[in-house]
Amino acid sequence: MSHSSQQVWEDFFKRYYWENILELAKNYPEKRSLSIEFSDLERFDMELAHELIDHPEASLKHANEALSGIDLPADVIFEKTHVRIVRLPERIQIRELRSENINKFIAIAGLIRKATEVRPKIINAAFKCQRCDHVTLVPQGEGKFVEPFECENDVCGRKGPFKLVHEESEFIDAQKLRVQESPDDLRGGEQPQTLDVDVDDDLAGIVAPGDRVVVSGILRSYQRSTAQGKSTFFDLVLDGISIDVEDKEFEEIEISKEEIDEILELGKDAEVYSKVIYSIAPSIYGYEEVKEAMALQLFSGIPKSLPDGTRIRGDVHILLVGDPGVAKSQLLRYGVRLAPRGIYTSGKSSTSAGLTATAVKDEFGEGRWTLEAGALVLADMGLACVDELDKMESDDRSSMHEAMEQQTISIAKAGIMATLKSRCALLGAANPKFGRFDRYEPIAKQINMPPALLSRFDLIFILTDEPSVGRDTAIAEHILKAHYAGELSVRRENVLNSGIEAEEITKAMEVIQPVIQADMLRKYIAYTKRNIFPIIQDDARKQLIDFYLSLRKQGEDPNSPVPVTARQLEALIRLAEASARVRLSNVITTEDTTRVIRIVMASLKQVMTDPETGRLDADIINVGISKSQKDRIKILKEIIRDLQEEYKSSVPLEDIISKAEESGIKKDTVEDMLQKLKAVGEILEVTNEKFRVV
Repeated sequence: MSHSSQQVWEDFFKRYYWENILELAKNYPEKRSLSIEFSDLERFDMELAHELIDHPEASLKHANEALSGIDLPADVIFEKTHVRIVRLPERIQIRELRSENINKFIAIAGLIRKATEVRPKIINAAFKCQRCDHVTLVPQGEGKFVEPFECENDVCGRKGPFKLVHEESEFIDAQKLRVQESPDDLRGGEQPQTLDVDVDDDLAGIVAPGDRVVVSGILRSYQRSTAQGKSTFFDLVLDGISIDVEDKEFEEIEISKEEIDEILELGKDAEVYSKVIYSIAPSIYGYEEVKEAMALQLFSGIPKSLPDGTRIRGDVHILLVGDPGVAKSQLLRYGVRLAPRGIYTSGKSSTSAGLTATAVKDEFGEGRWTLEAGALVLADMGLACVDELDKMESDDRSSMHEAMEQQTISIAKAGIMATLKSRCALLGAANPKFGRFDRYEPIAKQINMPPALLSRFDLIFILTDEPSVGRDTAIAEHILKAHYAGELSVRRENVLNSGIEAEEITKAMEVIQPVIQADMLRKYIAYTKRNIFPIIQDDARKQLIDFYLSLRKQGEDPNSPVPVTARQLEALIRLAEASARVRLSNVITTEDTTRVIRIVMASLKQVMTDPETGRLDADIINVGISKSQKDRIKILKEIIRDLQEEYKSSVPLEDIISKAEESGIKKDTVEDMLQKLKAVGEILEVTNEKFRVV
């Protein structure tokens, strides 16, 4: 027996939502929806809540009628109001939708993959008979447009012709969305499934591709029609009743009171840094500096919006460049697991469209162009890990410049001009140019990446694989212990009466057990991101300024290189903010600045030291060649130019070399530089080993 009725709903509204209804009356007709929490409905009447789930159409009809018919103290009449049910306790995975869910009220969570434009949809069509001018109203359902069969006027009764009268017809805003399963819930190798959602009126136009949402609605099925006729297969479409845009990033992680106490306790621990560092990828031996940088990246600095509209990013970008087999990809995988919205992609298999966004011709809707969000947009407010950055096509790499610095992605394709947000930290991994580092060559020369991209990374770490008995023994023992623990665990699971005790496995696992469990660490990071916004103290600020100035001072002499740029100073500030967050501190002290200066210096020394002068040179990263190299190129071009005037023709190679050696430039260097100049078109090789300046 039906329990739902207009009266029951009216009682519910008056008891639980009277204040909200008065608020709605005040803002009507701009606001037309009343959001109802499902838990309130359960508290009021369990039967009514169950009926809403099983027979949503009738229940919602009663609810909307009750809302329209409610007596209001103000002289407002609710005509086009909607009851929106939010926060259903149970969400169904898109891949678990089955035929028994059809016509039930369900909630699904996922990512908005595509959204069409908001367009008017006719719900009540007025037709005028061309013979007697009588107007017939025909309600329009889903699917095909329905025209009247015959004129309703008894006198006329003809079968047309009819003309649609726009002024008297009723239209409503409508939009189609495509929701894809959240990447977090997928098992390896599964392709994410999608579901189309129809929304109308005030739900249309409130979400954009890349948003994480929970959509509640009634699941409908529509028969497929093929060229051969109607099919026995039906397609599923969700009729959206409410959309809850999930607060992005760490907000969706729920933290209980006990866990908050545990977090605060951990924050007071003097050893909190080493605990966090040893909780990142414990199965990988060593790399304390890299793990410390990754920890700071996860905690991140504070994004700031200035009064003039400028936004300063708070995310820290890190690049790991290393020999094969030094566990770069493992570190990346671990970062994805800890970040709330971690997206992992490999450079070789990613195009610029897959990283940023792409315009696609839509197969749902009317074949218009729509935007599809790529990896950096989907990782908004999270961490994007891009492996094998050096293997990417150069055009694809250049699409990352804007995403890293401005943290937006501008699209101008197929008539669509849009700016999408990509407020994510980037953790990149790359191999050296020749597969392995050559220890006799300057390191910057061996990183096969454009300077414009390199300079956007706050920290660059070089991971070389140099044999040393002590370290190799430790690594070998660590790896074998990890494998042994894994073997024990697999044996115990798969072999009956294996005789392996749980304690034995726990003891073996100690080596690779994180100090803070991954789940707890995520909650710890989430807590700091919500509650900790540190401010720099004067002495810490002075220390950063002094460090920056002491480095810059080295570049005052016109003949010496520029050691660091303002980008490195911004990196220092971001890292110092993250460092204070790790301690749950609201102030940045000299302890934090000393720590980040150590990390940044380690990174700078690895990458920005000019091997010839031993000095720091920012041009190595920002421009691609060091100051000393630039000076030598200038000298070499002068030599060729002078000899050219002397000979009145092109200059033989041996003359250039002998002249260059007089200026203190080695033969190998001359040949190397000539090749470079030839490649960029600065000089020409006229005949075999004869050169001239262009």
